[in-house]
Amino acid sequence: MSELHIVKYPDPVLRKKAAPVERVTPELQEFMRRMADLMYASSGVGLAAPQVGVSLRIIVVDADDRLQMLVNPRIIERDGSQTGVEGCLSLPDLHGDVTCAERVVVNALDSRGKKVTLRGEGLWARAMQHEIDHLDGTLFIDHVIPDSLFWVVREPGEDGGVSERPTSLEDALRQFERQAALLKA
Repeated sequence: MSELHIVKYPDPVLRKKAAPVERVTPELQEFMRRMADLMYASSGVGLAAPQVGVSLRIIVVDADDRLQMLVNPRIIERDGSQTGVEGCLSLPDLHGDVTCAERVVVNALDSRGKKVTLRGEGLWARAMQHEIDHLDGTLFIDHVIPDSLFWVVREPGEDGGVSERPTSLEDALRQFERQAALLKA
């Protein structure tokens, strides 16, 4: 089984609507475990299958100290509003403010193929919305408040700090496209 890696923008799989999963198999369960391992290794709170190059409706989320591995998740209720900083493992080091629902209810299959209905708020609700958006080819940059975008810049050196550098969406996307072109060259 090949090692999973995070697909970066502008890879076309990130903009494609993911296919529903017909049945939860032992192979799919192993795939979800590997997704969760990669999410944790990358210091993420969520990961969608398209982010590892697999266009299936699968997400893993751990935003409240419990791992949720979900198949064919759907948001069936939204309530309230929250605005906060988001980032994405497929758009590394880019962050910005996004407004989304404060509370959501999600229907899905769990990692054993059992139907579940989950309710959550705050960071959990934000993460669910972010990851389910990935399944429809939607990225956080599609919802970001434009003037809030910034790069997280890590200073070199052992005790290097972290700073923020404002950017525009256009400049950020050009930067990702340049990096992708360099990787192909």
